[in-house]
Amino acid sequence: MKVWISLDMEGVAGVVDWEQCRPGNPGYALGCELLQAEVNAAIEGAIAGGATEVVLNDSHGRMANLDPRRISGAARYISGGHKPRYMMEGLDETFDVIFFVGYHGSISGAPSTLSHTYNPSVFSRAAVNGTEVGESGINALVAEHFGVPIGLVTGDQVTWLEALPFAADAESVITKQSITRGAADNLHPSESVRLIRAAAEQAVRKIAAAGLSLPGIAKPAVLEVDLQTADLAEIATWAKGVERSGQRQIRITGDDLLSIFTSFVAVTYITRQAGGR
Repeated sequence: MKVWISLDMEGVAGVVDWEQCRPGNPGYALGCELLQAEVNAAIEGAIAGGATEVVLNDSHGRMANLDPRRISGAARYISGGHKPRYMMEGLDETFDVIFFVGYHGSISGAPSTLSHTYNPSVFSRAAVNGTEVGESGINALVAEHFGVPIGLVTGDQVTWLEALPFAADAESVITKQSITRGAADNLHPSESVRLIRAAAEQAVRKIAAAGLSLPGIAKPAVLEVDLQTADLAEIATWAKGVERSGQRQIRITGDDLLSIFTSFVAVTYITRQAGGR
């Protein structure tokens, strides 16, 4: 039983300020501590449920936010910022289930603590086949491509509602109730860890017993993305498969869901260099 985990930080219980998410700030060490505890809980729960291999892909910021020496279960750790598949690096068809840990809400949805969609300086909205999505929905394109179901989602209540269309059978842990983009009612970290460990174990047991449904993204798929400026939308068309569909909107379509996602990743890198953060 192989488990693949994409880990972010903004959805972790107790993380409510950008200072906790960015290296060099006084609160960053605490943010990393809280993240490491939740990730280790997911690993430990997965192993308790029968997982024989766990692979982590660090998907936040510089993508090197964990202390590798303290990762539970001898899990492999994919880290570093230059990855062709970004938040979905390392996933392939050999895995049995996906966990999204520490995820957050979209930039265009309901108020969600520290919400954004990949890069808030560039993207203001995204939709897959007409359904408005956050990072979980964009990343579900890769899950569908490889035929691997999403079995666990952790983050605030908005995160779960946005992931639900693509993870109907998944376990969820609501680590915080977002009040605004800058405030939340957080679980105590020990309680969040306890719930994540139990949910991860249950997710692995479910996949072993009866399987879980795939995201169910119909083909040909359409990924529509609104950008902050018309200039960024034009620059985005430099990436393969991207076309303008409006003044500040681009569209990527096709039957190859991995290619759609890869083109989107190319857009994130190009627009960052062109002036987006």
